[in-house]
Amino acid sequence: MSKTKLPTDSQIKNLHKKYAKTDADFVLIYTHCQVVDAIAAQLLDTKPNSQIDRDLLHVACMLHDIGAYDVLENGKFVDGVRHGVIGEKILRNEGFPEQIWRFASHHTGVGLTEQDVINQNLSIPPADYTANTPEERLLMYADKFHSKSKSPKEPPYFCTFEWYYNLVQKFGSDKQAKFQALADEFGKPDITLVASKFGFSIKDVN
Repeated sequence: MSKTKLPTDSQIKNLHKKYAKTDADFVLIYTHCQVVDAIAAQLLDTKPNSQIDRDLLHVACMLHDIGAYDVLENGKFVDGVRHGVIGEKILRNEGFPEQIWRFASHHTGVGLTEQDVINQNLSIPPADYTANTPEERLLMYADKFHSKSKSPKEPPYFCTFEWYYNLVQKFGSDKQAKFQALADEFGKPDITLVASKFGFSIKDVN
């Protein structure tokens, strides 16, 4: 099987600029992708996994939120859950194969099942959006440690493992166990170290 040709960093950045409506939106989303990439790389450095393609993981981190621009209005996310399926459509239209476009639609929460979509009355087509490959799981996990924020008045912030673990229980009794399983597989990141590089604050359990 031939290896998927991956986009360059320059091509990825240009793609973000193509879909960003404003410079501020570009900075918000592109920086978030850089943060997630740094977290994923740190986790992989700390706990190596020979199954993971580092180059593919990097592309996954940098493109997973390409659909987020479409749900940003005046710096605020509107019906943000749609950004994954929007991102999938964008990457499909840009000619990327399934191996890459799945990163956009399969990273929300700790994995959305078709039943989750129905039970939570989400505004996306009922389907399975769970992460299957090691790269998909690591991207999804790393993404949970940084928030783009929900309003222009609240800047982006890092989340501790405990903070997200406490938060995710409201989405279903199985979600904490799934988040813990990801921690068991990949370890826990040193978000203080990553935060110091990007200058964002850290949210923890009160």
